[in-house]
Amino acid sequence: MPGLQLSTLDTVALAIFAIAWLAYEPLVKAALGRRHMINLDMAVIRSAWMGNMARRESRLMDSQLLGHTINSASFFASSNLILIAGAAGVLFGGESAFRSASSLIVIETSTRLLFEVQVALVLVTLARGLLDFIWAIRQLNYTIAVIGAAPDEAVGLASPYGSAAGRLLNPALSAFNAGVRGYYFALAAASWVFGSTAFIIATLSAVALLIWRQRSSAAAKAIAELRTLIENAPAPTAISEAPTSDKPAEPR
Repeated sequence: MPGLQLSTLDTVALAIFAIAWLAYEPLVKAALGRRHMINLDMAVIRSAWMGNMARRESRLMDSQLLGHTINSASFFASSNLILIAGAAGVLFGGESAFRSASSLIVIETSTRLLFEVQVALVLVTLARGLLDFIWAIRQLNYTIAVIGAAPDEAVGLASPYGSAAGRLLNPALSAFNAGVRGYYFALAAASWVFGSTAFIIATLSAVALLIWRQRSSAAAKAIAELRTLIENAPAPTAISEAPTSDKPAEPR
């Protein structure tokens, strides 16, 4: 970018952030392998949910649970829009926004152009999260249709239908998780205005916190235990209806 001069530490901090933000999920999976972590364990649990859904006679509960998930994604998407509007207001605030920010002692920004790049990074991070939420909502709406179209157990398609439904639900909630994860990195991006050192610390702290919650939090341990229980449970058997006869029952 013409006129923009980044120090060596700023360049290193930006590179660390880009790698952590854009390649977080594949890097974490490569580092931790297939060991227990919330995202992997929840994929198994959600697949089991869809399998049970396909075998249920009444799917009202499944629709209500999915509706709650859509409401949560919509709430986060709306909040994201508000934050994007706020960041855009600062970005396009011109000289007055730069003077107001640079007047604060804790803010470390050398030029207006650098300040705009710092705010723009926050804006782009939030925008990517918004796109994740939108894609999650669309896929969740597809899943609602899949639940509504689920055949009766008597058709004999419960197992493959539930498996396919799980492969639709899992990417939807993975996109939702990516949107939520965007808030962590947006906060890390915002720390750049406090200096490149703060930027590096905030980025590494965000990654460390995410990995700890994925692997070592109380929720992660409980979910890992539940996954083990599901995987070790006996395979469900199809419930066949008792044969019916057209002959009327004899009076007793």
